[in-house]
Parts: sequence; structure tokens; C-alpha cells
Amino acid sequence: MAHDPQLTAFSDRDALAVALVDQVEAALASALAAKERASLAVSGGSSPRTAYGLLAKRPLPWDRIDVVLVDERWVPPDAEGSNEAFVKETLIKDAANHARLIGLWSDAEDLRAGADAASQALATLTMPFDVVLLGLGPDGHTASWFPHAEGLAEALADDAPLVAAVRAVQSEVTGALTERLTLSLPVVAASSMIGLLMTGEAKRAVFEKALEDGEVEDLPVRAILRRRPDIWVGWAP
Repeated sequence: MAHDPQLTAFSDRDALAVALVDQVEAALASALAAKERASLAVSGGSSPRTAYGLLAKRPLPWDRIDVVLVDERWVPPDAEGSNEAFVKETLIKDAANHARLIGLWSDAEDLRAGADAASQALATLTMPFDVVLLGLGPDGHTASWFPHAEGLAEALADDAPLVAAVRAVQSEVTGALTERLTLSLPVVAASSMIGLLMTGEAKRAVFEKALEDGEVEDLPVRAILRRRPDIWVGWAP
């Protein structure tokens, strides 16, 4: 690897959110200047809530933007824990209410069939994605690439499907909902812009640990940090 991803530290979380939204807005505007539709893949979690609220107000041609989920718990959109519900609440509003949201969950019979159905749905979009926004868990996961999860190797493989099925090892981080759908590493790595958003000293320590030598299975965020050292990494206390 020629160089490690560089972390940009901000004085507070509001400043981080503004900086991230500026980056995303510019990337989407650039994409829309070159083609008819742009794509934005977003993650759940508490850290991006402020950023999504700001982004929703930006004066983009949202009716030409497809919003997809980086990952999803295997629950319907009206259930607790749904990332689709979170994104509808925090981002698909104000100006961004005109965006097209494409969820990963379906009424497929099981998780693997759900991954196949989600892959087929996303295959209708123009690839690669223009922007992918990731978070970082205290266990070193990003997307739903959880340490030593069943399905992790498939999700990170070069020939991975667009959407992979993962069963995480239950922990305080995963909670009880361990069955997940997630964008695979090749899909995320091919994206034009990738942003990694994190807050708090604990997650910064995990990020710095991930830059060290070690197994990807122990800290799966290493997969994208090693594949795309140009990733935009923003942090605030």
C-alpha cells in the first residue's frame, strides 16, 4: 500500500457533519453534470444523523438521485432496527424527499434469498456508485462486515455478489439482530467517493489499530482501508 488513509479531525460533530455534506454534495453534483442519474449509498447508526439532516436540505436535483442502503438487518422496514426506516426518517425528507430510495429487505423466504433479491434490485442501477458513506463500529466492523461472521469471506471476495448475506457473531455491538444484508467489498471499493464517518475516542483508536498489520477478519474495516487508501475519513470527539 502506497500510503495509509488520512484522518481529518474536526473540533466537534457539527463541523464534521458540515464537512462531510459538502463533500457529498460536490460529488453528487459532479456526477449529475456527467450523467442522468447519480447514486448515494448510506449507512445507519447514530453518527450520520446530523449529516443526513443537513444533506436533505441541500438544493440538489434529488429526483435524479438513487439512495440505497449500505447494509440492512433482516427485518421489514416497519420493524425496530430497520436501517431503511432510519434513512427515511433522517434523509428522505425536505428537498431529498424527491430522491428514490431502494431498500435491501424483501419478503424473500430467507436471508440468502433476500441477498439474491437485493442484488437483482441493485443491478438495475448504473454502477459504480457515486458516493458510499460508511461508519465504524467499536468492534472494527463497517457496513455489515462483522469480525469472523458467517459469510464475511464471501462478502469480501473479489467475485462477491452485489449484496451478501452475513450472520454476525452476537455481541453488544450486533444486538440480537445478527442476520444482515450488506454491500460487498467490490461494490464499495469501486465507488467514486467513499466517506468514513466516526465519532468518539474509542472509534478513533479502532481506526488507528486497523491501519496496523493484522488480519482483516479481526477488524474488517481493514478491507476497505487497504483497498481504497484515498477514502475520506472524518472524525470528531
